[in-house]
Amino acid sequence: MAIRDQLAAFAKENGFQGKGPLCVALVITDHARNRGLPLNPDELVTEKEGQVLGLGRGKVQGILAKHGITRVLAKEGGRTSRGSMGNMRSYVAFLNRLSATDDVDLDSLEAFWVDQVVAFFSAKPFSLRLDSSLGLRAVVRNLMDQAKVRQDEMPGTMFLGTVMQHLVGAKLDLVLGQGHIEHNSANANDERVGRTGDFDIGDVSIHVSTSPSEALIAKCVENIAANRRPIIVTTFRKTAAAEALADNVNISDRLDIVEFEQFIATNIYELGRFLPDQRSMKILELIERYNAIIGEHETDPSLRIEVATGR
Repeated sequence: MAIRDQLAAFAKENGFQGKGPLCVALVITDHARNRGLPLNPDELVTEKEGQVLGLGRGKVQGILAKHGITRVLAKEGGRTSRGSMGNMRSYVAFLNRLSATDDVDLDSLEAFWVDQVVAFFSAKPFSLRLDSSLGLRAVVRNLMDQAKVRQDEMPGTMFLGTVMQHLVGAKLDLVLGQGHIEHNSANANDERVGRTGDFDIGDVSIHVSTSPSEALIAKCVENIAANRRPIIVTTFRKTAAAEALADNVNISDRLDIVEFEQFIATNIYELGRFLPDQRSMKILELIERYNAIIGEHETDPSLRIEVATGR
């Protein structure tokens, strides 16, 4: 089997399509070039942080620059991506198997991964179908289903949570006007950047989550202790779980848990003054604002949403 065919099979079987795995593949291929094969995966781990050695934006962008690519693949070079350590070990094992049977053309390997990066940048965006026969919740749910399918196809990615967070942010911009809230990458840690939630507005801390956890509830407890009002925006299926977790620590009457689809749909109706033409216009404004936020705070263009009309 040709080397590119073997690489394609490996990428498909191991989910090496997202920006995190692609960063790992580029950096480990570069390690193979500098260190030779076989590689020892235990030597490719940082001592203090337990991360993949050399994995960072500077290294990744340096490799891409050799191929004329200046677009940023990942703001932190995949360093904070979930599963990077496992991806490193699986790719090292693959390279070592290749080197045991034949000489490995590392230029061809790097070219393959660069081609995958180009394909990643040109990935098709999500599609929001404007169908007047559908309720707004159904329109939003269809969008969420697309994000969930893509996420399932690329283990370790967070498409659904990212789309939800930025749609909430876009909706808040429509309601409050731009400039009243701060937007951040979906990978940004609340505590690290000094936030009390995904969005801080007045005394309110909004948390957007696809799967509310005890850790999230603990943040809500901290919000309450600081005289803030926490709101959790989550999926329909997870609202009951969030309520149960809140009840476990006796704060169920001190925070609000809102279902995401309803959170978006209700405001569209209100902003559109319950008029069909105005409603459609507000949806378009929501998506336009969402895409602007994606362009500013995320590096994956496939997170964008295009609007289609009709059935």
